[in-house]
Amino acid sequence: MTEIQIRPARPDEFDAVGEVTVEAYRVEGFFEVDAEYEAKLRDVAGRAEHAELLVAVDPDGQVMGSVAVVQPGSALAEISSPGELEFRMLAVAAAARGRGIGEALTRTVLDRGRELGVGKVVLSSLNVMRTAHRLYGRIGFRRVPERDWHPHPGVDLIAYEYPL
Repeated sequence: MTEIQIRPARPDEFDAVGEVTVEAYRVEGFFEVDAEYEAKLRDVAGRAEHAELLVAVDPDGQVMGSVAVVQPGSALAEISSPGELEFRMLAVAAAARGRGIGEALTRTVLDRGRELGVGKVVLSSLNVMRTAHRLYGRIGFRRVPERDWHPHPGVDLIAYEYPL
């Protein structure tokens, strides 16, 4: 991965983060599962109020990917408990796939968890997000089926954790 910088997102980048996130989910066909989720993916300002929002940018400052780092108990937390850090809405621009950006963002979340002194990093993922699941497995996340959940009929979220 050449010259990609990962840093906190700036408000002037929120529109680009929303576009990259929606594009990433759309390319994989995830809106067939829940089309209403698009509004949540585009609400980057709202996400930034409740999470630490990280971006991967190229040397020209173009947003290539993003992830929301979520504390337990926050409005965006889904499965995290005290002593855990959660991440959500990991997305990489279609044009930037295969460059290691998703892995770099995920490893940055793990580093952030270590900085905060938490014991685990956790996440939920749509059961159809196979590319993401391969990434999580390659990094060393393990499935925790007992934490799988179903927020809406037909929406199946599977859980992963990474002990720090």
